[in-house]
Amino acid sequence: MVKKRIKCNRLLGAHCSIAGGVENAPLAGGMIGATAIQLFTGSNQQWHAATIKKAQAEGFQRNMNEQGIRVAVAHACYLINLAAPDAVIWRKSIDAMEGEIERASALGIPWVIVHPGSHKGNGLEWGIKRIAEALTSVLDATEALSAGVALETTAGQGASIGGRFEELASIIAHIDDKRRVKVCFDTCHSFAAGYELRTKEGYARTWREFDEAIGIRNLVAMHLNDSQGKLGSRIDRHAPIGKGRIGLPGFRLIMNDRRLADIPMILETPKEGDAVRSDTNNLKILKRLVRA
Repeated sequence: MVKKRIKCNRLLGAHCSIAGGVENAPLAGGMIGATAIQLFTGSNQQWHAATIKKAQAEGFQRNMNEQGIRVAVAHACYLINLAAPDAVIWRKSIDAMEGEIERASALGIPWVIVHPGSHKGNGLEWGIKRIAEALTSVLDATEALSAGVALETTAGQGASIGGRFEELASIIAHIDDKRRVKVCFDTCHSFAAGYELRTKEGYARTWREFDEAIGIRNLVAMHLNDSQGKLGSRIDRHAPIGKGRIGLPGFRLIMNDRRLADIPMILETPKEGDAVRSDTNNLKILKRLVRA
C-alpha cells in the first residue's frame, strides 16, 4: 500500500547522500518527497575533490527535474576555516572554497553554505577581517562563475564566529561584491546562540534583529534542526523536529511565516535508524504544521 504524501508548497528537504556520485543526490531527495535538497559536492573531510564531469552535471539536472526537486544548495567541506590564524590552513581553506564554488556552478547550484570560521583565540574583530579577506580572494578568483557563498549562523561556541547576526553583517560589510555573499539561518545554532524562536514575541524579536543587522532579503537558505541545548547554551547539538528545546511551537511559527515562503528549508536532523524513514517523518511533521 502506497502512503499518501502530505501536500506542501514549501521548499522542503534534507541533506542528501552523494553515494555513487553527486548526480544521485536528487534521487535520494525524491525518496523522501523533497522539493529542495542540500549536498556535499565532494568529501566533507578532504581538502580536494574531483572536478564535476559534464555527464555528472547533466545527470544531476536530469534527476532534479525528474524527481521534482526545485532547488539544491551545497554545503562546504568541514575542514574549511576562513578565519584560520595558521597561514597554511587559511590558504588551503581559500583554495578549497574556490573548488566548492567551481563544483556548485558546474551543477547549477546557486549557493555554497559554509561555517564562517574560528579565530582560535585571536579575537573576534581579527577573525571577521580574516574571513572577509579570504572571501574576497575566493570571489575574485571565481568572478566568472554563478555560485555564491551563504554564511551560516553558528551557536557561538568557543572561538567560532557567526553566533550573533552582527558578526555576519560585519563580515559582509567588509566585502565589495555583496551580491554573492548571503546568509543561511540554522534554527538550532541561532537558538543555542540565544535567539528565541518558541514564542510569538521572541520569534518576532529574532527576525527583527536579523532584518536590522543583515536584512531578510539576504537570507537564501535555512537549516531546520531542533536543539538539544537550551536557549543561549551555545551547544551545537541537533535534535529531531519537535524532540528538542525549540519544540513544535517554534517550527509552527517558521512554517507559517510568509516571509520565508520561498526559502529552501533543509533538515540536518539526526538519522534515527533508517535515514529515509527518519527524514520523511521529520518532513511530515513540518508539513503538518502549515495552516491551510
